[in-house]
Amino acid sequence: MAERKAKTEDTVKKAEIKAVAKKAAKATAKPKAPVKAKTPAKPKAPPKTPAKAKISAPGKVAPETKETAGGKEAEWGGRYFKAVGRRKRAVVQVRLYENGQGLIAVNGKPASQYFPGEGFNLITQPLKVTGRSRDFNFSLVAKGGGKSGQTEAARLGISRALLLFDPATKEALKANNFLTRDPRQVERKKPGLKKARKAPQWSKR
Repeated sequence: MAERKAKTEDTVKKAEIKAVAKKAAKATAKPKAPVKAKTPAKPKAPPKTPAKAKISAPGKVAPETKETAGGKEAEWGGRYFKAVGRRKRAVVQVRLYENGQGLIAVNGKPASQYFPGEGFNLITQPLKVTGRSRDFNFSLVAKGGGKSGQTEAARLGISRALLLFDPATKEALKANNFLTRDPRQVERKKPGLKKARKAPQWSKR
């Protein structure tokens, strides 16, 4: 019994000591700084309305000078006639500008650089046949396919643009088959074959 009393007295003393230590710690603790009130956020400015894009009249482009082959500068602007030529996977958009110097630009490059050698002669055939090699400027945008398909697509597009400008050129262009669209395409590969028609070697055993 005496031992139990001694233990309870010890625990009471320890509790008292802890309570006194807590009170002393609270007294020495620094007071908390007052919380600052949040300033109201500034109202956001209304979004700027985008500037209206200038729209040119259909069939007309603001004049723009571009350097071409031989250091010549040509004005690519004014009234134009547009046509599209296709061959295989190639698509070429053509613009024919009046009062030109016989310059042809393909994807921003001179046609003689883009279609070197025989390719340049091929796309200028419609102009030679109609006798208008120096009357117009042509701006071409070629996409898809290879050079062979693009050259034939460009020739078809130039021929169609010439026909739009002057319907009297139809006879000369049609006689040389420059207005006919070649519909031939690469045949698709078949399952079980090596290519469209080529089959693996057959073995009897």
